[in-house]
Amino acid sequence: MTFSVGLGTTLALVAPFRLLGEKDGPVSLPELFQGGLRYGISRPVNIIVMGVDLNLDKPEEGETYDPFKSRSDTMLLVRLNPGNDRVSILSIPRDTRVEIPDVGLTKINSANWWGGPDLVTEVVSKTLNDVQIDRYVRVSTGAFRELVDVVGGVEVHVPFAMQYEDQTQKLKIDLKPGLQKLNGDEAEGFVRFRNKNLGDIGRAQRQQILLRALQKKMANPAMLTRLPQILSVLQKHIDSNLSVGEMLALMQFGLQINSEHLQMVLLPGRFSGPEEYELSFWLMDLAGMDRVMQTYFEVSPPVGYEIVARDPSQIQDIRIVVQNASNSPDGDTVMVEYLQRQGFSNIHYADEDWPHSIAKTQVIPQWGDLESAEYLQTLLPDSQLLANSTGDLGSDLTIRVGQDWLQQQPASSSDS
Repeated sequence: MTFSVGLGTTLALVAPFRLLGEKDGPVSLPELFQGGLRYGISRPVNIIVMGVDLNLDKPEEGETYDPFKSRSDTMLLVRLNPGNDRVSILSIPRDTRVEIPDVGLTKINSANWWGGPDLVTEVVSKTLNDVQIDRYVRVSTGAFRELVDVVGGVEVHVPFAMQYEDQTQKLKIDLKPGLQKLNGDEAEGFVRFRNKNLGDIGRAQRQQILLRALQKKMANPAMLTRLPQILSVLQKHIDSNLSVGEMLALMQFGLQINSEHLQMVLLPGRFSGPEEYELSFWLMDLAGMDRVMQTYFEVSPPVGYEIVARDPSQIQDIRIVVQNASNSPDGDTVMVEYLQRQGFSNIHYADEDWPHSIAKTQVIPQWGDLESAEYLQTLLPDSQLLANSTGDLGSDLTIRVGQDWLQQQPASSSDS
């Protein structure tokens, strides 16, 4: 009965709707049942998603109050590609130094305050090799909190203790380290906390970790009965030029993809030094950005900056962090020794082991370097390549050692 009521309410809200792509017109209920919402996407779609702070400024005389006129706390470029059933998400740090028309060189998070989504779209597109942006979504701070509560909480690993309080933003963070289930308030604190060492980059990584946990939770068929509540949260906290039908089609597509086809990457770069600028900026690595945009968004670099394939000797110079996630305390040591025999020298141990053991060894290119990750994968039989940002941010690649690696070692040792 609950399932029927939930489904009936959802269909009443969403049908008929207009599809994104070549087909233009209403979709009947039989078509909805037969094909499913995901078939509403007939081409790749790029969307800029912004999480905005609370607008605490009073409107000027004669102006109406706009709750979304504020600096963006989060900025994601999302590509949904039905051609290969992949979703690619690029986190753009809020402190990224960019040129904003009529403003000058400043942080990208102010673009929404200066000119709203139109200016954000223009700036992001120009910054990222003229990538086409089809739609925008602005999300207020309460959306994550309420959405996590609607789905019953999410399970994430909190890497360290987080304590912070901001009365102006009504934000209080008090989290203990370890693997745990977070409610809405705790999840908001998890993604918004900024520690001194990693700053905005650490927060961008945690945002992606929470997105992956949320996607996993919402992909559960039991969540279908909660779609009306989910839609209510979205309607209350979202400003977008997506129609309701488009939003549902994209959401359904995102929920139905294989978790391994959800690719998450951070915009390559570095923090500026105090001797460079008065403010702290995230300075893009242009070559790294070109590689990310071509690999994940099918956008070629400008003429004269074409990406050249690297030979193994160049790949062997990358910085690798090895993290133990096996049942043996020597798992990471065995891996480091093996990589050294393969010619890698810039190898480091993770600060701490992964909080739980995993069956398969994982290769994680958190900065989007798939070429290097695929080469490493050829050296690690049966390993799993995870294109996401859950690895060590101080490395180019993270290798998380699973139980399978130690099981393979006797045969590997005799071969060598």
